[in-house]
Amino acid sequence: MHKIENLENKIKIKMEEIGYIVDSCLLNPSNRPDLGDYQYNGAMSLAKIYHDSPINIATKIKDSIKDFPELKEVSVATPGFINIKLSDEFLIDFANESLNDITSNYNLGINKTIFLDYGGPNVAKVLHVGHLRSANIGQALNNLCKVVGAKTISDIHLGDWGRPMGMVILEIKTRYPDLAYFKDNYNGDDVDFNLTNEDLLELYPTATTKAKENESIMEEARKINLELQNKHKGYYALWQKIVKVSVDEIKKIYQDLNVDFDLWEGESDNYLYMDELFEYLYERNIIVKSDGAEVINVEKETDKKEIPPLILVKSNGAVSYEATDLAAIWERVHKFNLDEIWYVVDKRQELHFTQVFRAAQKSNIVKENTELIFNGFGTMNGPDGKPFKTRDGGVMPLRDLLDNVTKVCEERLMENITENRSDIAKTIAVAAIKYADLLPNRTTDYNFDIEKFTDLNGKTGTYLLYSCVRMNSLLKKAAEQQNTFKNIKTLSTENERKILISMLDLKRIIKRSFENRSLNEICEYLYKITNIYNNFYAENKVLTEENESIKTSWLALTKLVFDNNKYLLNILGINIPEKM
Repeated sequence: MHKIENLENKIKIKMEEIGYIVDSCLLNPSNRPDLGDYQYNGAMSLAKIYHDSPINIATKIKDSIKDFPELKEVSVATPGFINIKLSDEFLIDFANESLNDITSNYNLGINKTIFLDYGGPNVAKVLHVGHLRSANIGQALNNLCKVVGAKTISDIHLGDWGRPMGMVILEIKTRYPDLAYFKDNYNGDDVDFNLTNEDLLELYPTATTKAKENESIMEEARKINLELQNKHKGYYALWQKIVKVSVDEIKKIYQDLNVDFDLWEGESDNYLYMDELFEYLYERNIIVKSDGAEVINVEKETDKKEIPPLILVKSNGAVSYEATDLAAIWERVHKFNLDEIWYVVDKRQELHFTQVFRAAQKSNIVKENTELIFNGFGTMNGPDGKPFKTRDGGVMPLRDLLDNVTKVCEERLMENITENRSDIAKTIAVAAIKYADLLPNRTTDYNFDIEKFTDLNGKTGTYLLYSCVRMNSLLKKAAEQQNTFKNIKTLSTENERKILISMLDLKRIIKRSFENRSLNEICEYLYKITNIYNNFYAENKVLTEENESIKTSWLALTKLVFDNNKYLLNILGINIPEKM
């Protein structure tokens, strides 16, 4: 059990001994550090139960706990706040326990299996800045779930099926009509057709523009899509090549961003379960006809705004995107024993997922105790607050964003580095991008400013990395000078206390981040504790300190902060370079 939780339990027992029965004794970090490190505010509630003044109750509790060895000082403030200052011995014990096992501050014992759906790029289409937040937030939430004790399964959920694929195949057929894929006698053999990702990035917009401007082309694309769904040999083989080329490129970009998935499935995988799903829904008489379409009514009497029916089959006979998402849930709950399914998607899709979730629950596709959770996120905009665009007005490819930030990092931050410049610059760029993306609350829109977010002196990923690199360098120099250290023995400055008190609060922050499914509190915490350490570092000459006990304590504290920051940055998907 965490040391603060132990202290809370000890105070609770003492309160019960003097006649105050409480469910729990919650100590909150004090916002008045001059009065105490922690504060207990329960006396006000107890006053109503025991018909006594809060100040009297607080005083009795204070007198009963004032001799605890964990406490340096206990005082009461009106109208009944109990202020607690922790002893140095308590903080040193906590610090040394953390040095031996840093993970004890993170594991919350969450015994759940959580499926995370994030990423969601469309095959054959350029991966652009609009895909950034889903990947960053989703991967960080995946990492956080594992840290708090949960088992996770992640899926990219590719957009690899449907009419756009028909359009792309039609465009290839128009340009290369003699390809074996389009012959009636095609037997499934490999075809000598060199298709690249660059080809697809030109094919996709050309094909969709043509189809939108010409109804006969659109109709032909629909026919090809229908034949593709029925596993037409040639179309299906070409589709497989398109998917492979596109996914290989998607993997490269996501790998650079430290994003990965357990499953690389797409809508095509979910489509395999469509007949099974519809048979199940028909048996339960849940599907109703509406203006030629087949729908599931999902409204509730408690709704304050209209929730339209979920459309499964459109009036033209096409299976809907909503049906595909329902089939995805069908597949997942049949393959895995899941407690929760998290979707990390643009917050503007909330209505869509409300409909899908309600349909899954109404039809009992998911068990009553399986939670379906929508994690909507805000939009990343340019520095002017408008959608992030290229100079010619198009949506910026994600590769271009990464390259642009890498170039700025190399120009601004690496004048003294000669080896592995490009790799280090990319590591720094990824940190700048990810920290900027995860710092706002998940639901908040934000403006991405390359100059601002690569600043070494701001609340940025580059600031955090530079500080961690400096900590690591200090520890290496200490090792070279044969300075050995294992534990913290003494606290000699106020900033050391501030660092350890901040670390005591980390478990609460991790818990709140998990419950809110947002990373901004972890980002804020990283900046706060790094700032305190940098103030400590500026005020003290660690390696030249003459008092050996103080010096080894300072080195141990440095290692503790470095290990802690490394662990938290790893949750965010950020690596620390060797140099900066």
